[in-house]
Amino acid sequence: MTPRDIATGSADALMAARPRGRGVPRRRPGVQNPHRHRRPLRFVVAATVLERPTGGAVVEAFTAAIRHYGVPFEVLTDNGKQFTGRFTRPVPAEVLFERTCREYGVTHRLTKRRSPTTTGKIERWHQTLRRELLDEAGEFADIHAAQDALDAWIQSYNHDRPHQSLDMATPASLFRPRLRQTNTAVDQERPAPVDTADVELQGPSPITPPAAPAASNTALHNAVEIDVIVPTSGNVSLVGHQQLWLGKHFVGRLITVWADHRSVHVLLDGNHLKTVSSRLSDTHLQQLMMRGARPAGPAPAAPAPPRASLLPPATVIEVDRIVTRDGSTQLGGKYLYLDPQLAGAQVTLRLDGHLAHVIRDGQLVKTLPAPVDHDQRARLRGARITTEPLPPRPPSGSQHVQRRVPKDGVVMVARQRLRIGRTHAGKTVTILVEDTHFRVLDGSTELSVHPRNTQQPIRHFKAPAP
Repeated sequence: MTPRDIATGSADALMAARPRGRGVPRRRPGVQNPHRHRRPLRFVVAATVLERPTGGAVVEAFTAAIRHYGVPFEVLTDNGKQFTGRFTRPVPAEVLFERTCREYGVTHRLTKRRSPTTTGKIERWHQTLRRELLDEAGEFADIHAAQDALDAWIQSYNHDRPHQSLDMATPASLFRPRLRQTNTAVDQERPAPVDTADVELQGPSPITPPAAPAASNTALHNAVEIDVIVPTSGNVSLVGHQQLWLGKHFVGRLITVWADHRSVHVLLDGNHLKTVSSRLSDTHLQQLMMRGARPAGPAPAAPAPPRASLLPPATVIEVDRIVTRDGSTQLGGKYLYLDPQLAGAQVTLRLDGHLAHVIRDGQLVKTLPAPVDHDQRARLRGARITTEPLPPRPPSGSQHVQRRVPKDGVVMVARQRLRIGRTHAGKTVTILVEDTHFRVLDGSTELSVHPRNTQQPIRHFKAPAP
């Protein structure tokens, strides 16, 4: 067996991983289990030479790494047939690797097709392997000799070789194994160094899926908490079909997720962000415990509405929505017209009886007939039960609009032309709409007053961007 066979030929299955990070394999079973870390630890958890890179051999190497280092949060692979049957023709099928990830509660992600840059990190590691070992080694006598040489190089790579990306530290000095036996909190941003010199990889053994949850284990029937970093998409895939949309403003932030069978609460720095209905079962809660979740205390906020079809008659429901540019929002498949002045703002819609109260920044801004029947409100996206009193209305005042003065100095409000003057061309002015007059202000300076001779409704409130 030649070094070239191990690097690129059919007799190779290389498996590398960083703790709790996003991994990247190459065409042959190179797998990384991972977490997007600011400084990748590059600790190799498994490297195996195989006669043929079959799906069973890949799963044996993967489960051996899980038994030694714990269950990863997610794993990224390419679209090889050892990893996925999504593209199998004529009918897609679940392969052994996908089934193993599902049973262990590991989120399996696939790279974009024909996008080699996604697996760039593991390809760079393969280049290092070729330069430092395979180019210098002679022909191996057999597969066992090749495995011994690879194990010796991996030992040096993890424990002796300093890495520039780690400030000249070794991967073993920063790597912290995530064992399944201890349900600890997720790793902090700067984990304490742990000596892993005594951690050695054992040979592959038959696959042993995780044991089914015991019926007497009450911890699985209580709430759990887990810390998660918001990915670049802004959408957190918790487990199963449970997803949490937070938006790109929270990308990279560490959030705490409190979850049980009824509600999922999201906390940031101890502050409650949102509550959604839970889609989690006992199996899902067990998978979260395997990933490092911890038993949770009392709920940080009011629970989500029950998933039953009917609510008690006096139940008050709240949902959060973003107002569109035309001043409307969607609720239960129906459009609810609010106000163009609220365009782009996040409002809370409180459904109480036959009324829908619109709340913005802790103030009641509008009350409308509720467009959703009471028995349908529990199914609304993001619905939650509230018992808080209705906030007060804002102080009344004149309606105001913004206009950008054109070159001719004339603006239009409610189909009435207001001549402000060419000297103010290019300025954005505020126009107070009173019962009998339009009052034009430049900041706090009054520019002009115009009699109001029209009662047409005002449809545009904000000036266009310069």
